[in-house]
Amino acid sequence: MSTAGVEQPDRVQSVDRAVTVLQFLAANGWSGVTDVGDALNVHKSTAYRLLTTLEARGLVERHTEDGKYRLGFGVLHLANAVQVGPDLTRQAQPGCAWLARMSDESVTLSVLDGLESVTIDQIIATSTVTTRSWLGRRTPLHCTSGGKVFLASLPPPRRAAVIAGPHHRYTARTVTDPDVLREEIEAVQANGYATTSGEFEEGLSSAAVAIRGADGHVVAAVGVSGPSYRLDARMAEVVPLVLEAAARASAGSVQPSPG
Repeated sequence: MSTAGVEQPDRVQSVDRAVTVLQFLAANGWSGVTDVGDALNVHKSTAYRLLTTLEARGLVERHTEDGKYRLGFGVLHLANAVQVGPDLTRQAQPGCAWLARMSDESVTLSVLDGLESVTIDQIIATSTVTTRSWLGRRTPLHCTSGGKVFLASLPPPRRAAVIAGPHHRYTARTVTDPDVLREEIEAVQANGYATTSGEFEEGLSSAAVAIRGADGHVVAAVGVSGPSYRLDARMAEVVPLVLEAAARASAGSVQPSPG
């Protein structure tokens, strides 16, 4: 339930609402003024003022034809200023670029935030059929490859609690049965990588591997994603590439071997 319309101590209501708008658009993409107003539990005129203010600062953009809104490129500027660990993005970027070149698939770098995976860097493959950006997007742990990598890395009590659910079903292939999910996470721990096929979005497959810090703890996940009709048939070829890219980032070697 949204708390945007509820007065809370030590909060500036307009700022709280603006942040809620950004979070709503991050989760839902193109949305109308009425959609945003309903999400905030405010009148559409209030939602419109919030959206136009955010648009003026480049944080949201408005579709010229249907008048709907989505996140703007100004959000990327803010996201790029975030330091997630010591030089994590810089350290992983050469390996990610190499992985994108070798796999010819889109590559993402994500971190764990609470119980969600957040994409902090992305390289979109030239062969992709879409230019959709995942930057800054939060995704669940139970049905994404990066999410499963993070889930496998959680301390046992926390991992067990997350696996127990309940879990939202995004597609017909989403795993919501705790016993089945537990087996999958045990396989991730044993194999060192996670894969998905149409679990979060229809027709989208992915593979991901953990990036570890000097102390051995998981600090990020690098993954590839692409259309299921293409990537599923290439999984045996692509997974070793993701494993190598993750190993290089984990070791701090920012110069992958020539392809």
